Amino acid sequence: MPLLSDKDRSFLKDHFAKSLVKPVRLLYFTQTIACQFCKETEQILREVAELSDKIKLEVYNFITDKQVADQYGIDKIPATVVMGETDYGIRFYGIPSGYEFTSLIEDIVDVSRGKSGLSPKTLEAIKAIKDPVHIQVFVTPTCPYCPSAVRMGHSLALASDKIRADMIESIEFPHLANKYSVYGVPKTIINETTQIEGALPEPLFVAKVLEAL
Repeated sequence: MPLLSDKDRSFLKDHFAKSLVKPVRLLYFTQTIACQFCKETEQILREVAELSDKIKLEVYNFITDKQVADQYGIDKIPATVVMGETDYGIRFYGIPSGYEFTSLIEDIVDVSRGKSGLSPKTLEAIKAIKDPVHIQVFVTPTCPYCPSAVRMGHSLALASDKIRADMIESIEFPHLANKYSVYGVPKTIINETTQIEGALPEPLFVAKVLEAL
């Protein structure tokens, strides 16, 4: 049974036809056992990829395709990499459902266009970043404020080859939620040292990223 309704499918097909420019690759890492939402995540990605010939889904087994997983720094599943000709460091760990489905769709469009949508001031500020930055945004599918934090992290990753940004679904990775004391979402961890509670406007989010350095 399809997860996307006919109405959503029609809308997205039209949206992709108008918005996508260059091909997008969705690299999905999964396994058949001990992964609660792997099957559902793959179904979502397959249904999305079917809506445009510019979207290609590649499915890898987390165990038997370990070399590929290591190449992209994948250390937990389900995991989705959204990339174009190059890997921008955009990651989804967990099922991109609920409000986070919108994050997935918008990431696909941005990667296809090669544009982050960030302000010129932000683009100028992040040019100064010389060391690697790792952004982890903890979310739940029912959180209406989480996509803005996820999109901010992913947009920064798209704009800078020094930044990698992960969406992490808290319920699917409770050990990480416990490690970082995630009691509310969105919660963003930058380089293990700086934390952001809630969703921040772009200038404040960028300031926190620079502060972490």
